[in-house]
Amino acid sequence: MEQQGSGEQTVISRVTTGMRVVDAEGVDVGTVDLVQRGDPDAVAVQAPTADPGSSLDELIEAAAVEEPEVPADLAARLLRTGYLKVSTELARTGAVYVLADQIATVADGRVRLDVPAAALPPEE
Repeated sequence: MEQQGSGEQTVISRVTTGMRVVDAEGVDVGTVDLVQRGDPDAVAVQAPTADPGSSLDELIEAAAVEEPEVPADLAARLLRTGYLKVSTELARTGAVYVLADQIATVADGRVRLDVPAAALPPEE
């Protein structure tokens, strides 16, 4: 029996850094900076329930330098499904994230999305 999400993993495995990304409307989004395969076992990020003290500071510090730089609930989804980080001039922060399931095709050195660029979450 085929695992859920294995279709997205096949598509994302054909993406390489430097590829051009085009949205569903043919708009040039930018260039792939990072390809992260999905991990179905990735755990959702949860706020600590015990003494926050230094452990919370460490958590914030660790989160500040790790990918993906988005809100925790979205980060958990990105880590589970897999994602691309795309350098773009369309976002104020210079980068957006693409969920593996938003990739329509990978062909001729291009990644075509099935969503408009405006639907892609920007890096924080």
